[in-house]
Amino acid sequence: MSEALITLTPDAVNNITRLLSDSDMEGQSLRFGVRGGGCSGYSYLLEFSDVPEEGDITQEINGVKVFIAELKRDFIAGCTIDFVDELLETGFKIKNPNVKRSCGCGESFDIDE
Repeated sequence: MSEALITLTPDAVNNITRLLSDSDMEGQSLRFGVRGGGCSGYSYLLEFSDVPEEGDITQEINGVKVFIAELKRDFIAGCTIDFVDELLETGFKIKNPNVKRSCGCGESFDIDE
């Protein structure tokens, strides 16, 4: 794949690397995808994995290997994963240009297919 499907900000890369190191999981990769659920229909999947699942797309971003779930890939194309550390919010934040609606809690979204 010549063009990146998603983007990781420098803060996201630093925190993924830190989490892997702090948890003695060096060598694992980030797995990113979409699953059904939440009040708006879909929610994001962010987890660490040793190997890609069948059909995953593998992308390396600034030294972080990312497995991107093929299922619903069009839902996440163009996403930026950031890490925020603010007074009321700390954690990974996903900016998705494809989202048409999201729920009030911000944990799920919908895309008109």
